[in-house]
Amino acid sequence: MSQKLTLDDVRAQVAELLYEDPAELTDEENLIDWGLDSVRIMTLVENWRRRGVQITFADLAERPTLAEWWAVLEPKLPAGE
Repeated sequence: MSQKLTLDDVRAQVAELLYEDPAELTDEENLIDWGLDSVRIMTLVENWRRRGVQITFADLAERPTLAEWWAVLEPKLPAGE
């Protein structure tokens, strides 16, 4: 059973892709401005889909902040997540 996905997990995964310290990324930072591109967004989408989160590239690309991503991700977490 996988551990529950949290906002901090999302922040850490994004920071890892950007080679940044998670503490540097606030919830309101525009991740595109930090260098997050479509390939990296798709990497995150695929990782979260494997965890059972029904998320799409468009869900994230239209809202490029951690706060907005979490607002979309949290309700889509599988039961028990």
